[in-house]
Amino acid sequence: MPPLVPVILCGGAGSRLWPVSRELHPKPFIRLADGQSLLQKAFLRAVAQPGVVELLTVTNRELVFKTADDYREVDTLGTRTTHILEPFGRNTAPAIAAAALQVSAAHGDQAQLLVLPADHLIADLAAFGAAVAQARVLAGEGHLVTFGIRPTSPETGYGYLEADGHRVRRFVEKPTADVAREYLASGRFLWNAGMFCFSAGALLREMAEHCPAMLDATRACIEGARRANGPGFEQIELDAKRFAAVPEDSIDYALMERSARVAVVPCDIGWSDIGSWRALGDIDAPDADGNRTRGEVLMRDAHGCTIHADDRLVAAVGVDDLLVIDTPDALLVAHRDRAQDVRHLYAELKARDHPAHRLHRTVHRPWGTYTVLEEGPGFKIKRIVVTPGRSLSLQMHYHRSEHWVVVSGIARVVNGDSELFVRTNESTYIAAGIRHRLENPGRLPLVMIEVQSGSYLGEDDIVRFDDMFGRG
Repeated sequence: MPPLVPVILCGGAGSRLWPVSRELHPKPFIRLADGQSLLQKAFLRAVAQPGVVELLTVTNRELVFKTADDYREVDTLGTRTTHILEPFGRNTAPAIAAAALQVSAAHGDQAQLLVLPADHLIADLAAFGAAVAQARVLAGEGHLVTFGIRPTSPETGYGYLEADGHRVRRFVEKPTADVAREYLASGRFLWNAGMFCFSAGALLREMAEHCPAMLDATRACIEGARRANGPGFEQIELDAKRFAAVPEDSIDYALMERSARVAVVPCDIGWSDIGSWRALGDIDAPDADGNRTRGEVLMRDAHGCTIHADDRLVAAVGVDDLLVIDTPDALLVAHRDRAQDVRHLYAELKARDHPAHRLHRTVHRPWGTYTVLEEGPGFKIKRIVVTPGRSLSLQMHYHRSEHWVVVSGIARVVNGDSELFVRTNESTYIAAGIRHRLENPGRLPLVMIEVQSGSYLGEDDIVRFDDMFGRG
């Protein structure tokens, strides 16, 4: 077999899983009951396949460090990783084209790509491995292979494809309930899982025939990308101006529905795209009353509810079939039958530019996290955690001053022309207009409280002079 490069597509808002899923904490980063994120599960099943030479991820520039941190938690093999960084989303066809161009250049046209969404769940890993093995044989014959899930219900939320063995007759859109029942009864239709396998050369040849403008524009992006290399990894950052010229389309519309080289592997792998809180809640085993709970939950005379309590007690009395999702800054209450409509709430928050659509109260940064504890006119209080060996940028704020109190660990601080170490129970003051940097030189996380005061406390009041993560 030729070398295999799994390609994980990591992005999207996951709007139906708000308030846990946000623009900068999308669905792939949601943790399940076992403590692993959907992204980590995708990584583990990808690198477990025979013949993997590296793992390639296509993601947003703002998610790359969060993605790498998730991989680092579970990677026991020292997997070589490459990240292609998009400045914004252009759907799956440009992402897959960029991945194929990179794989072709690095490993040759015969190298095979296994394209996997980061936010799907697969329960039967043995069956998944067998399906991948079949797909690789077909890909070796020059086919563009998609994975079709044998339907278990007349689902209206998925696209379908009609198949005759490995031959794809046609792709079809999400059906009405009556049509979905006809599809299920016929036995000829499969759910379109959005997973693919093909050689780099086959994919590029078919794109050159069926969507050449998209391929050419994506090639220009790859050729003009900014690259950074390190031990076991590479980052390829696409230029925003060039990427804006790439046509936006899905791989299904741009290529799969047009190509005569498409094949399918029908499979039963315990697949779910975790498209709503109802689907995510149903992963957990119910209690005697049909309730599924996480966190500290107290219930009385409640049935068929899914309740997630983040960091406080949630109590429910005399309710049935509710979704209750509690986070530190937002609470969702919905009927189970309306789980798909949560996306409308997300859309309204985004239209209002409400911060709850984009960020959690705890925000992940390349150097660690910060949590907004309290804020009001002229002040904001944060809890800051800096990962060992990481540092914030050398920066300045025009409109605010900062008081730093170290709770645990040790901080190396640049404060104007001075450099000092600040230890547990010690503090320092950063005046507005002064260049400063915070670094954790120790082996344990640095935890500190930051009190900001000033006329403007927005996150965009920052001028970076030097940054280890390449941010401007």
